[in-house]
Amino acid sequence: MKTANKLYIGLVCVLALMAGACKTDNLAYTDVKVSPVKSLYEPADERSVKLLNSASASLYFEWEPVKVEDGGAAIYEVLFDVANGDFSAPVYRVVSDNNGYMSGASITHRVLNRVGTMAGIEPGQTGSLRWTVVASRGINEIRSETSRVLNITLLQGFVDVPDEVFIVGEGSEAGANLADALPFKRTAAGEYEIFTRLEQGKTYRFVDRLSGTPRVFVTSNGTSLSESMEDGSITADKTGVFRINLDFNMATLSSAEITKMGVFFSPSNAVILDMPYAGKGTWAGTGVINFKQESWGKDERYKFQMETISNNQPATVQLGTQNGTDSRPNSNSPASYYFVRILPNLSQWDDKWKFADAVDGKSTTVTMVLQGDKDYTHTVHVN
Repeated sequence: MKTANKLYIGLVCVLALMAGACKTDNLAYTDVKVSPVKSLYEPADERSVKLLNSASASLYFEWEPVKVEDGGAAIYEVLFDVANGDFSAPVYRVVSDNNGYMSGASITHRVLNRVGTMAGIEPGQTGSLRWTVVASRGINEIRSETSRVLNITLLQGFVDVPDEVFIVGEGSEAGANLADALPFKRTAAGEYEIFTRLEQGKTYRFVDRLSGTPRVFVTSNGTSLSESMEDGSITADKTGVFRINLDFNMATLSSAEITKMGVFFSPSNAVILDMPYAGKGTWAGTGVINFKQESWGKDERYKFQMETISNNQPATVQLGTQNGTDSRPNSNSPASYYFVRILPNLSQWDDKWKFADAVDGKSTTVTMVLQGDKDYTHTVHVN
């Protein structure tokens, strides 16, 4: 019984101690003051770094630890801005090592490359960033009064290539609503293409997603591609239909205005049906198509031809079959029969299709569809 009593008394004491430990006379939150970072150690001011395309390449940033009023630990972030920036709207923020608790940060070259592009440095070029450190505890954040300049040479192309690319903006056919942005087609690793209309004097931009805060890609000279802040944009200098190609491997942009699209009839070695632009990567034309009578029968072979202008130079481009064929289509022909590809060379007979028998002498509508979210294709409809 004495043992039981002792156990009971002990349990009561433990519970009393726990209750006392939880009791406090002040439940109000107290914001803790933090001193600013006084000294930046690494990298040295005006240091120059040529960035490397390696996942392990990094640059170490270090600074003097701060003092916290209650003796606890502060959280740090490295702030980047343009060379003459004042950090009122920093280009980029990076949390220090150990989830912000270390007075140092190993920042990869790939991150620095992205920061550089967002600060307006062209791919492959050398430019300057200004960096400093902020310390915080709770909601109390204080920025160092000192900063340094870092000179970096960017990689030639993008390290972090987007999985998807879209065009959006008042100057585009998509309009300004991000959710309505039009997709590019991925033509190769890191390479994208779109056929679309632009409107002179209005802006557009390229983005990597349809919601949230997308990455934004722009050009400042019409040929180089760079990542921009969220509100970055391009102003269209001409109203027209364009073929736009983006290469993130080389950080380049190229475009050509499409002035004409039509049905190229191989037996005539000429365009026999004009196809005006119908919007959002489609062209359509209607007319009577007559096969050409030859001694061996009627010839019905065709493909497509478009006229373009790039850098004030006119060019002719043909579009032909993606899957070689030498037969007329019928009701059992697969959808792939009509798939289209951009041809590398001009020719009269190569990479052609054949019209179905029902087309001969009839009013026919031919539609070309060059859209990023589907196979390039075309349709032939007898009216």
